[in-house]
This record gives sequence, structure tokens and C-alpha cells, in this order.
Amino acid sequence: MGQTLYDKVFDRHTVRELDSGQSQLLIGLHLIHEVTTPQAFSMLDERGWKVLYPERTFATVDHIIPTKSQLRPFSDSLAEQMMASLEANVKKHGIRFFDVDSGRQGIVHVIGPELGLTQPGMTICCGDSHTSTHGAFGAIAFGIGTSQVRDVLATQTLPIERLEVCRIDVSGKLGPGVYAKDVILHVIEARGTKGGVGFAYEYSGDVFDAMTMDERMTVCNMSIEGGARCGYVNPDETTYEYLRGREFAPNGDAWEKATEYWESVKTDADAELGDVARFDGANIEPMVTWGITPGQSTSVGGTIPEASTFDEAERVQVTEAYEYMGLEPGRAIAGTPVDVAFIGSCTNGRLSDFETVAKLVEGRGLRVKSGVRALVVPGSQEVRKQMIDLGYAKTLEEAGFEIRDAGCSMCLAMNPDKLEGREVCASSSNRNFKGRQGSPTGRTLLMSPAMVAAAAIAGEVADARELFNPS
Repeated sequence: MGQTLYDKVFDRHTVRELDSGQSQLLIGLHLIHEVTTPQAFSMLDERGWKVLYPERTFATVDHIIPTKSQLRPFSDSLAEQMMASLEANVKKHGIRFFDVDSGRQGIVHVIGPELGLTQPGMTICCGDSHTSTHGAFGAIAFGIGTSQVRDVLATQTLPIERLEVCRIDVSGKLGPGVYAKDVILHVIEARGTKGGVGFAYEYSGDVFDAMTMDERMTVCNMSIEGGARCGYVNPDETTYEYLRGREFAPNGDAWEKATEYWESVKTDADAELGDVARFDGANIEPMVTWGITPGQSTSVGGTIPEASTFDEAERVQVTEAYEYMGLEPGRAIAGTPVDVAFIGSCTNGRLSDFETVAKLVEGRGLRVKSGVRALVVPGSQEVRKQMIDLGYAKTLEEAGFEIRDAGCSMCLAMNPDKLEGREVCASSSNRNFKGRQGSPTGRTLLMSPAMVAAAAIAGEVADARELFNPS
């Protein structure tokens, strides 16, 4: 019987089996940022421990960093404390730090792939839920808590329970104006936010084969929102071409050896799977969330579903969503007014996301509707530089979008970019939980960057296919 990529990588990184039934897993790459590390480093200091393999850990600043002015000290004293703590700890332990002055600062899940740190067949962890992003390269990547960050710093290992693998197969071809974000929102809507519990999602089929690495990262990023601990795509030529020549990627003879290993970890044709879910790409429409979980969504042409269409166990939360969002079942999602539009985050803050929007608005005389605050926040300093060099930033600015510096920004609003009061935000980020974007009463509608741009221009949820008529 063959093996899945998940099992192959898990087995090759297992140090030993533990009495708890877990496996002690070697972690190949540890990514850290300013929010979950101060306490972890403090716990090391209390015990007199050092970072065991500092060369396997890389740091950046993303969650708390302002995107309008990054001058120090930050106006938020807590943010400044977190930043100062990270600076002191990386210096003390000899950890590579991509700070603002490096020119390579950015969201941890954007710069890891961008720099070639993320590679197939790796085990990767970070104190952040959306570490699943890196699975797009054929890695086992998962988020961890603060005490686990401490453990990885001290031992480069973690006790982990093995997961089953569920294959998410999307066949056929996506229609014009349908993007990777729509695919993963469709999957989560169909399977629910708990559909992946106990599983690693393996994404396969024509649709994923045809995706760029940026698109695969968008999908894998939101695996956690479907309940899966991680999600991955088997590596292929698309993966290798993305990595070729990047700073931390292998080169020369090492490249040939690396690709041999990467090929060897692919899922075998006769691998045993825990479950298989099949979807037809042609049936996927642009998606919009209407509720308070990523699973509460509908197509842009759809209506907000009645509570009676949900399982009894879900109806309390569905009713809560109606009340919080101020929306009624049976109402069309299109036409819902928006106050803010946000394009960015580790889900959709890469160059291709901004390229898509720039090309949709270029030369059409379209502008952000008066009264709508529209933020474009690149996922890294490198993405921002390329946006400027390629003219995308100018195009978007002329259309009324405000271009910011790199950071997590309004995805979770641990920085000055926040919703105010009951504002409604069309967002390309990954979570629409209550209060997620900085206001305890603010409301979030998740959608693709193209749909966010359409909402910004229309001043309400609109079908990007009708507004832009993409070929």
C-alpha cells in the first residue's frame, strides 16, 4: 500500500514514538513574529535554556506593525514593547531577523515562500493559525501555541498526533472571474468549519494542477478555517519553477538532490485516504460570506439561507449571525452596502492579487465610491516594491485605493488599521469572526480581491464578473 505525502514527511521527521501515542516530530523550519514570541523567550530565560538550532528559525514583524507610518517608536506602546522584545531576543539568540530596515520584512506567510525558505517535504511551524499556507509547496505546515513556540526554540521538536488525510478533489475548469479564494470558500461552505477536524487536507484535481503557487497558497491558507490542521498540494513543476533561484532555495548540485527528494514525497497513486470530497470547478461561483464564520457563505448571486436549512446543532450560531450582521434570511447578498474595502493579508496579499485588481480597473475610468475607505496592503516590502515598479500601485491609487506599507493590517487589526463601530468591510482576508477587524461590532464579508475591488467601486457587494467583465 502506498503512502500520502503527509505520511511520508511525517515518518521522515519522526524522532521517536511517545507513550502518549504522539510522535516527537523534528521541525525543519520555524518562523516567528512579534506577537507569540515574547512569552516563549521569557520561558526560555526562566529555565536558562538557549535556542537549540537558531539557523532553523527566522523572524519578521507583521501583526502589530503600522502600515501608514512605521517610524519608531510606534504610537501604540504595547506594539513598541513587542517589537523591542523581538529585536532583543533575536539578537541574543542569533536568529535571522527580517525587520523593516532589511527590505525583506512582511507577513510571515508571504516572506517564507518569497525568500525560498518554504520548500517541499519540510515540516514547518509558526505561532500563527495560518501556517497551513506553506502546505502549498508540499510541506506539512501548522500553527502552534506560545508554549509550543518555546518547545521548538528549545528542542527543534514537537509532540504531534498523526492525522488522517482527506483529499479535496476539484476537477474541471473554473469560469471567468472565479478565483482561488472562491474555491476554498466553496469547499468550506460545503463541508463546514468542522469538516476537516482530524484531517490534513490534500488538494488535488485539474483546478489545483492549473493554479499558480500564489493561488495554491490562498487555498492552503484557509485549510484551518475548514477545521483541518494543515492542507497541502503535491509538489510539481509549478512548485519547482517558483523556487528556482530564490535566496534560500538550493542551487547547483544541491538543487538536483533537493528535487529528487521533493519528487519522492509525492502521494503514491495507491495511497490509502481517510476520506475523499469531490467538487466540479465549473459549478463554483464568486463567493461572499454573510455570517460570522468562513463557512457561512453564499455565491454572489445567492441569498442568505434560512436557519431551517442547517443542522439543528448549527441553528443557534446561524441565528446569532443574522442578529450580529443585521441581515435577514432570504435576502440577496448582492447589494449589501460596504463602508470599507481591504485587499491584503496572508491569504491575498501577494503580487498576483494586486496585479489582478490593477488589470481589472486599468483604463476603465472606474473609481472607489465616495464614502468607501479602500486599503491596499502588500504582504511584504518586496511585493510593494514590485507593485510600484510594475505600475500597479499607480493604477490603484488613481482608482481611489490607498496603498500602504507591508503588514497584516486589517486582517486582525492588532495595529491602527481597524473598523469603526458597525462598519461593514469587504475583505480579502481569512476570518469574519465577531470583532476580528478591530471593532467589537464591526462586520466582515470575505471575498476574493476582485470582488473586494468591485464592492469598493460599487459601494456594495457586486458581482465582479458583471462590473469588470473579465475574459
